[in-house]
Amino acid sequence: MLMRNAPIGVMDSGVGGLTVVGEIWRQLPREEVLFYGDSLRCPYGDRTVEEIATYTFQALDYLVSQGVKMLVIACNTATAICLEPARKRYTIPVIGVIAPGSRAAIAATLNHKVGIIGTSATIRSGSYPKALHATHRGIETYSLACPPFVELVESGVTEEVALPIVRATLEPIVNTDMDTLILGCTHYPLLSKLIQEVVGPDVCLINSAEQTARDVSFWLDEQHLTRIDLRDPHHVFLTSGEAHAFAQIGQNWLGCPLDVRYLDVWHMDNEATRIEM
Repeated sequence: MLMRNAPIGVMDSGVGGLTVVGEIWRQLPREEVLFYGDSLRCPYGDRTVEEIATYTFQALDYLVSQGVKMLVIACNTATAICLEPARKRYTIPVIGVIAPGSRAAIAATLNHKVGIIGTSATIRSGSYPKALHATHRGIETYSLACPPFVELVESGVTEEVALPIVRATLEPIVNTDMDTLILGCTHYPLLSKLIQEVVGPDVCLINSAEQTARDVSFWLDEQHLTRIDLRDPHHVFLTSGEAHAFAQIGQNWLGCPLDVRYLDVWHMDNEATRIEM
């Protein structure tokens, strides 16, 4: 009974995972979320595999210590490196964002030509082409690392400032004949308006958040973990970065004030005072 009313633990390298949180709220409005965004060490995409694994498991271990009933790795880079090891490490369900995004792209493409943009680490891992080809061998892929995008989102720059950077970064992929583009980083949907403007209206943008939330819903039902507490859910957002900046970006994206607290799990014991939801 207590486990059913526990929060869903969500982690990301920064604010990008809020796109997944928003979709969880939409599809599962009764569930509580405990979110950890490691903005201090963001972006993960340019770090070594060892650093990504260390930071990711530090965050996941902390969320598990807080009694969450499920983990969502709302970061493509962390999913690419850590999803399978995490499923072996923990006894609760662990959901990533790459498989859901790949399924959505296969469902959307008409000409079987799919673009993939992501961090350098995600693109180097080849996780999206592997996931796509595991389901549909005939998919042709075009991959492009877009290192500036995460920083654009985390810094909260204006669209006027961001647009020329987005345009220059996407230039190598714009002239391909893709009809579908996977936003292979959960930060990127926050730039979706600008990305759509650059690639054109005929390219379908795939945000894995919707399908990821469906996976969360499936596993909650499968494991009999849906929340039954009749009280309104309360969500807590933890960040290793500047809490006010995180709260501002989060409110702009999710449309409501957030309970944001500073916490850097790198410098604390996982058995520290329990977070009050």
